[in-house]
Amino acid sequence: MKASVFIGTSLDGFIARANGEFDFLPEGGGEPHGYAEFMDTVDAMVIGRKTFETVLKFDSWPYGQKPVFVLSTHKLAHAPVGAVVEHMSGEPQEIFLSLERRGFQHLYVDGGITIQGFLRAGLIHRLIITRVPVLIGDGIPLFGVLRDDIKVHHVVTRSYSSGLVQSEYQVGS
Repeated sequence: MKASVFIGTSLDGFIARANGEFDFLPEGGGEPHGYAEFMDTVDAMVIGRKTFETVLKFDSWPYGQKPVFVLSTHKLAHAPVGAVVEHMSGEPQEIFLSLERRGFQHLYVDGGITIQGFLRAGLIHRLIITRVPVLIGDGIPLFGVLRDDIKVHHVVTRSYSSGLVQSEYQVGS
């Protein structure tokens, strides 16, 4: 099984403002930049509780019928009707192995704390980071404190007419 990250950040590396807002990201993702194609390769999502609560505020559930595993030690808000949501808790390695045993092949890991935990545990295989041409100065960083360096191998960088710049990396290469 592999786990990937597909995320947008400000140019200075923040995934959201300090209050959790991400109003600096282009509405609806802006121009097409591979998200739909990426989602076609994913068979399950692993997200944190804060990301789940943020997604619940969207006009519609963005993940269709893909299973979404929400990591939290707290009780979750109710998922929308038709959404396939399961509450999980534990260390990233335990979560990963549990989902692998269930037959999942490609996880999309999302949410700052969740991404950071899976990265520190060596469970992220691919990073696709789309930088938005804006500096916000402060907020929730994509990457947190690391015990050791995490080596990545650059795969490709794409630029878009709106100014988005997307880089893809293989982790651990």
